[in-house]
Amino acid sequence: MYIVHNYYQAVFFCIITMICWGSWANTQKLANKTWRYELYYWDYVLGIFLFSLISALTLGSFGNEGRSFMTDLGQAENKNIISALIGGVVFNAANILLSAAISIAGMSVAFPVGVGIALVLGVIINYIGMPVGDSYLLFGGVFLVTIAILLNAQAYKLKSAGTENTASSKGIIISIVAGILMAFFYRFIAASMDIENFTSPEAGKMTPYTAVFIFSIGILLSNIIFNTILIKKPFVGQPTSYKAYFSGSFGTHFTGILGGLIWGLGNSLNLIAAGKAGPAISYGLGQGATMIAALWGVFVWKEFKGADKNVKNKLALMFLFFIIGITLIIIAGQS
Repeated sequence: MYIVHNYYQAVFFCIITMICWGSWANTQKLANKTWRYELYYWDYVLGIFLFSLISALTLGSFGNEGRSFMTDLGQAENKNIISALIGGVVFNAANILLSAAISIAGMSVAFPVGVGIALVLGVIINYIGMPVGDSYLLFGGVFLVTIAILLNAQAYKLKSAGTENTASSKGIIISIVAGILMAFFYRFIAASMDIENFTSPEAGKMTPYTAVFIFSIGILLSNIIFNTILIKKPFVGQPTSYKAYFSGSFGTHFTGILGGLIWGLGNSLNLIAAGKAGPAISYGLGQGATMIAALWGVFVWKEFKGADKNVKNKLALMFLFFIIGITLIIIAGQS
């Protein structure tokens, strides 16, 4: 299987993760013009599953290092398989809520709040599980990211002042719940792998390719329950149906699958990089997706169009603190 041996290559993979995790929601924005997010989300989940299978049968099966996908899957212990499955269930619950928040409050709000919270809590949780890197630099970077999240919340509050924003307030609350849940999923996947040795992994533990595949099955199975409930009882709008899903065009379905493929690429690269960078740094860099999503929301989707100078200054500071924070997280891994 393919293994990363260089820290800077691991950082590069994490930057790709950041771009992927911060960009997949653009496909939801595109699909939402004619398509309910509950229906979009089924295609998104199928995209994640497809990418995990493709990567397992290619990068996870070729080469002379480590265990190949089928061999690794056959020797995996039940407790590690269950851990990866739980990671998929937790992620899916969090991401469904995040998708709902995006449809209500927009990318430039839902991502900084939801994924920002996930970054802060997730780095702490993963560092406790495996303390790799300079803790002062790592948590200094996390602190700056936290400031950026607060600046974004202030900018949104100023923009919404004097308007009827009940639905958007609901979106912020859903984002917070999504962020708390999302902070935990990565640790379940990491616990199922031998992070410290992908070349000769411990018996019973899984390689990242196998763990991601099992994780995606957890997402797929839990989606049967979670998304069926949302289709009948959505957070906003009228209930829809599976009949409406199957009436969608090829292009509409492909948009959702593309979103899942993009997220799945980021997830796989991040876990491959975790072997060299450590789970806390790898996860923290990947969740810099918050900044990428905010850039999309502000400059492409114009979600702060017409905002005054005070709001724009706060957004500028938000991006500055994100950049400095992410830089400190990168440097932390070199120590």
